[in-house]
Amino acid sequence: MRQWVAPVVRRIGVVMVGMLTAGVLSAGVAHAQAPAAKSPFAFSGSSAVFMNFVKADKAAQFEGLVQKLKDGLAKSEKAEHKQIAASWKVYKATEAGAGGAVIYVSEINGVATGQDYSMISLLYALYPAESQAIYAQYNEVFATPAVGNLVNLTLVNDLGK
Repeated sequence: MRQWVAPVVRRIGVVMVGMLTAGVLSAGVAHAQAPAAKSPFAFSGSSAVFMNFVKADKAAQFEGLVQKLKDGLAKSEKAEHKQIAASWKVYKATEAGAGGAVIYVSEINGVATGQDYSMISLLYALYPAESQAIYAQYNEVFATPAVGNLVNLTLVNDLGK
């Protein structure tokens, strides 16, 4: 899993980069003993929202990766994968982001507590034999920043109930 941390850290343009970077940089001499950095995609609230900013000419490729993720989660026998799939919706914004980036908004309602919703981590786990090809596709789709703020949400009031 550690092979994806450094490239993803370079691509994420959010405040949480510091947490990941500290974990990676502190490895130094005691690399094997350093604890793995907690993924910012392991949400603590009951719901979460985040945005991906994708290069306009790579939108179809990103949507293909989302479909691959959906297919892999559907085929998985793991209960946590079923819960991740059931809770996650991906929307495409009508509005463009900076530089014409296509904005995709992920809404996770009913977070699978303790599970990592990092798309690349899940794709690696679901398709280990294809990890290099998946990484190449994944790495080239993102604009700068790749990810907007990740927001953990706790329900205050459901006005429909």
